Amino acid sequence: MAKVKHPRFDCSPGCPVEAAVSLIGGKWKCVILWHLLSEGTLRFSDIGRRVENATSRTLTKQLRELEADGLVHREVYPQVPPKVEYSLTEMGQGLGPILVALRDWGDQNIDLFNASNVA
Repeated sequence: MAKVKHPRFDCSPGCPVEAAVSLIGGKWKCVILWHLLSEGTLRFSDIGRRVENATSRTLTKQLRELEADGLVHREVYPQVPPKVEYSLTEMGQGLGPILVALRDWGDQNIDLFNASNVA
């Protein structure tokens, strides 16, 4: 029996890598997920300070996509000014080992990356 494809993913059966990368493949998504994993619940402004090279518009878009994909939970508190907090869902927390592996790989290869950007 063939695997059923998720309707959002246009990949052949047995292509979970493509499906997974499509969920975390935005420019800042892994960085956002890393901060939520390592620091816990954060407000939008806290995420913005940690991902300072991303615009507010980009952060908003990527957080909405992460929320829609079930990786991030968005909690809105009814107060003035509005308070919005973001945290990882159980599915998002499942990315922990992957994010740690990416960090470790980055630590091991950062010198090569920096050398290639100097030229």
